[in-house]
Amino acid sequence: MLGPTAHTDSFTRDKLPPFAEWPDINLDGFDYPEYLNAGVELTDKMVEQGFGDNTALIGNGRQRTYKELADWTNRIAHALAEDYGVKPGNRILIRSANNPAMVACWLAATKAGAVVVNTMPMLRAGELGQIVDKAEIEFALCDTRLMDELVGCAKDSKFLKKVIGFDGTANHDAELDRIALTKSVKFEAVKTGRDDVALLGFTSGTTGSPKATMHFHRDLLIIADGYAKEVLNVTPDDVFVGSPPLAFTFGLGGLAIFPLRFGATATLLEKASPPNMIEIIETYKATVCFTAPTAYRVMLSAMEDGADLSSLRAAVSAGETLPAPVYEAWMEKTGKPMLDGIGATEMLHIFISNRFGDSHPACTGRPVTGYEAKIVDDKMNEVPVGTVGRLAVRGPTGCRYLDDVRQSVYVRDGWNLTGDAFFVDEDGYYHFAARNDDMIVSSGYNIAGPEVEAALLAHASVAECAVVGAPDEERGTIVQAHIVLAEGFDPTPEMAKALQDHVKATIAPFKYPRSVVFIEALPKTATGKIQRFRLKQEPSA
Repeated sequence: MLGPTAHTDSFTRDKLPPFAEWPDINLDGFDYPEYLNAGVELTDKMVEQGFGDNTALIGNGRQRTYKELADWTNRIAHALAEDYGVKPGNRILIRSANNPAMVACWLAATKAGAVVVNTMPMLRAGELGQIVDKAEIEFALCDTRLMDELVGCAKDSKFLKKVIGFDGTANHDAELDRIALTKSVKFEAVKTGRDDVALLGFTSGTTGSPKATMHFHRDLLIIADGYAKEVLNVTPDDVFVGSPPLAFTFGLGGLAIFPLRFGATATLLEKASPPNMIEIIETYKATVCFTAPTAYRVMLSAMEDGADLSSLRAAVSAGETLPAPVYEAWMEKTGKPMLDGIGATEMLHIFISNRFGDSHPACTGRPVTGYEAKIVDDKMNEVPVGTVGRLAVRGPTGCRYLDDVRQSVYVRDGWNLTGDAFFVDEDGYYHFAARNDDMIVSSGYNIAGPEVEAALLAHASVAECAVVGAPDEERGTIVQAHIVLAEGFDPTPEMAKALQDHVKATIAPFKYPRSVVFIEALPKTATGKIQRFRLKQEPSA
């Protein structure tokens, strides 16, 4: 049963899946009061606990304490409710790069009882329109530097009525900022229920219409009180840095919710390139980093050239499988483990992870406290230890799609099926094989692309690579490797053969790439995930 609601606009509660289609939710150890507002918990409550003078946010040349962040968000919340007529349960879209103003807008909208939809700054009008239509969004808050596409979307939208500009720089000179400055720093936040929807996370799928995952106020705290507390051991002395956009739940958790929940500091970069992250780490002595394996490879090279990243105590890798050579090189260079983990937008954040003192290369680790996992076949039967199958997981968070028939595909028998192929070893550690749709079947053999990638990355000539299946008349499918060479190596037939021989000598020979394609750069999403589907569309070499 759902608890009480403060939403006068009942859209999201009305659009939840039928209870029979929900995954099993285990809330043991995650006890919150019936009424809970995550925006208040991460700001005003932190001030009450004595963190008011701690630095909460760093970005765009400014630093904000928790007291300043609480006041700032309260002013904006007043403006949303009083000047724009935002009602509890209304959906508010936010369009911005990673910066403190975006975090302030998200927290303010949450305090006002709205349901927030954070979006990527690179989305075009048509893509924004799909999101607006799916969630029936009336209000949008937009960094004034990114207005064009959203204004274009609003012109043709039957739902989006108000596009409100805010200043994402340190100047605070836009419509929302000017109104907010006239408001009180005290705001009586909407008394939302712990089971009120607070966030709609749109999945970063590559095909089909977007799916919106629905997360409650309690869920936003669960990921901090679970993973961030147990695995990362976050303290007020921590300084967070990373590359994932706040528009994705991986970024929102790692770069906003986790630090703010524990009185720590979040550094936010609008352009989170590895060189920019390295500069932030050196300047602010960052301790926790969230990014993809490709960025860590750049950091390793930077350390060879003299970069001082010794302040980092936790290097979290997710979004793309962590190759063993990257883990081993990081461990050798820093003496500290890289924490590989797997999460999903549907689950909100990481649910299986390595730990300090319990981490291994080419291993994703064990379930986070509160979660359980198993490996199943297509009929949901558990498969033997060491057998690759479908990853099924359940715990305190889980998939609830907004009015979507695909709910019954993701959730079966109370378990969330993440779309990943894994196996579990006899010691209970989980190992990633591939995305279910990325397993390569060649001449009857099942070949996991990431295993071939790890073998290739162990060769000095390979800077980056991605392995996909390519059509073949004789074998049905062959292993095809798309390779970015390191500086000083030439894309010759001799190099291709050397890499093929290297793979044969490293793993079972039948897994070697029969096709090698040398390319300048791999196609990636904004979070650093390699877009293998685009490589499959490339002509074979």
